[in-house]
This record gives sequence, C-alpha cells and structure tokens, in this order.
Amino acid sequence: MTEDMVRRAEETLGVRLPRSYVEVISQQNGGVLKNSCYPTSFRTSWAADHFGVDVIMGIGYEEGIDAQSADLISEWGYPNIGVVIGITPMAGPDTVMLDYSKCGSDGEPTVVYVGEDRVPWQVADSFDAFISGLVLCEAFENEGEDEKR
Repeated sequence: MTEDMVRRAEETLGVRLPRSYVEVISQQNGGVLKNSCYPTSFRTSWAADHFGVDVIMGIGYEEGIDAQSADLISEWGYPNIGVVIGITPMAGPDTVMLDYSKCGSDGEPTVVYVGEDRVPWQVADSFDAFISGLVLCEAFENEGEDEKR
C-alpha cells in the first residue's frame, strides 16, 4: 500500500479517508478481523445487541473500497452517505460505512451500521473509535442462556 494508492482512492471516492483507516490498511491492506463483533444499543439485522464484520476492505485492487463502494451502494440500495468499508457475515443485506453526511468530504467521518431497513445507525465517532470498539464474537456466544433456564 503506497501513498499514491491512497491519493488515487481518495480521488476516485471524492473524500479524504480517515488517517486512522489509512494507518490500519498500511499494516494490512484489508482483510479478516480477529475482533469481529461490534456491540450496539439497538437491534441489528444480525442480533439484538451487536453485528459482525468479517472484513475491513482495503484499497487499490478489485475488491477494494475504491473499486467496490459505489457499486455496493447502488446494488444494495445503501444510503449515499459515504464509503462502504465493512463486509458483514450477511454479505449484502447489511454493511458498515464511513458517513460523510455531517462532516463533508474533507472532514472526519463517523462510522455507521446500515441494516436491512437501510437506516444508518451511528456506532462510532471515528474509524479509530470503531476499530477500538470491536470485540471477540465469543462475548456474544452465550446470549439467551439465562432465558433457557
């Protein structure tokens, strides 16, 4: 991943990518997450209190955000508020996006979860806060155990 790849992706997307995102993809340009669940205070298409994120998309290749985000927004009817960055286990009906609707194309976007209802729910004030908030999915594996007893 090079600075030129970042510059070209930003030109294609029409936004300034968060530096924290660029730092993460500089270490690994997209890929599978170890901590891949994000807790929420609202029901998602995935569960009552969290959603999964299988992959954070990188840049500069055919599966990257610069090549795929606009197509995913169009194909799945996501709100046109920014950039698709996360692929969930459902792989389409829901997603994770950088939301530039309040900050503009040069600002620091929030991170939103978009469910099957296509409503963007803010889950983090920044990409850095989003990455820091991801947890191991095992934290949710025993959901409902108390209800069965």
